[in-house]
Amino acid sequence: MEIKHLQYFMEVTRTGNFTHTAENLYITQPALSRIIKSLEDELGAPLFIRSRKKLKLTEAGQVLYKHAQEIENQVQLMETDLDRLLTLKKGHIRIGLPTIINSFFFSDLIGSFHQEYPEVTFGLEEDGSKLIEDKIVHGQLDFGVIVLPKKHDSYDYYTFVNERLRLVIPSSHHLVGKQKVSLHELKGEAFIMFNQDFSLRNRILTACNDTGFQPRIISETSQLDFIEEMVASNLGITLLPESTSLKLTSQIQTIAVVNPSIEWNLAMIWKNDAYLSQTNKEFIRFAKERLKTLP
Repeated sequence: MEIKHLQYFMEVTRTGNFTHTAENLYITQPALSRIIKSLEDELGAPLFIRSRKKLKLTEAGQVLYKHAQEIENQVQLMETDLDRLLTLKKGHIRIGLPTIINSFFFSDLIGSFHQEYPEVTFGLEEDGSKLIEDKIVHGQLDFGVIVLPKKHDSYDYYTFVNERLRLVIPSSHHLVGKQKVSLHELKGEAFIMFNQDFSLRNRILTACNDTGFQPRIISETSQLDFIEEMVASNLGITLLPESTSLKLTSQIQTIAVVNPSIEWNLAMIWKNDAYLSQTNKEFIRFAKERLKTLP
C-alpha cells in the first residue's frame, strides 16, 4: 500500500467526487479510479458507496480514512524532523548583547559554536537590556543577554551570572581605602550612569530611592568606555557589576556596596512561544554547557 495512494484516497473522501479530485491532483479520472480500485482489492472491501450526488465512505472506508490521517500526520512530522536535521548545519542566529558585559567571553562562545557548525552565521547587536528584551518579544532577535527583570513571562531564559554591583570611584576619591560603603553614603555624590535603555540604570535608581535619596546624575551614556573615562577624570562615580568593574583601568578603584547590596542577574533569553529551529535549539544546548562553567 503506497502512501501516495492513501493521499489520493483521502482527497477523494474530502471532495466526494472523482472528477474534482482528478483535477486537483492533475491526473486522469480513469487513473484515479484504478488506484482506488487497487486499494479496495488490497483490502478486500469497497471503500465508497457510489451515488449520483456524492461519494460516501463505507465502514471499511471510514476505518481506512482514520488511519490514513494518522499516517499522513506522521509523514509530515518525519519530513519536518528530517528537514530540521538537514538544516542544523546551516542557519543564521541573531543575538543582542549589552555593551556592559564581557564581550570577550561571548566572542569565544560564538567562535566555538562556529567551529563546530561552520556554515552557521551570526548577527550581533549591542544595545541596552530594555531594547534587547523588546526585540526578542517582537521577533527581531533570536537570543539576547539582559539583566533579568522581575517579570519575564514573554520569554524563556537561562541565568548564568549572579553577582552584586560595586561602587566605582577615581583613585583620588575620599572613599578610597574603604572595604565597603553603605548606599546612603553616596547621597551627595555626582553619578555617571548608563542611559534609559539599560536596566542597570533602573536597578540603581530603585535602590537609591528605597534608601531615601534621588541620585544626582550629571552624565549618562550608552558606552562603558566613556563612563570609565569620566570616572577616572574625577567627574563622578558609578555603580557597575563586579565582573565588569574588575576589568577597569588602574586609575579607578572599586568598593563593595552594602545596606542594601544591589543584585545583578544576567540571563540569556529567547521568545517562549516562537518556533525554534534545530540550529537555535542546538545553540541553546551549546550555550548552557559553556555558560554554566563561568565562575
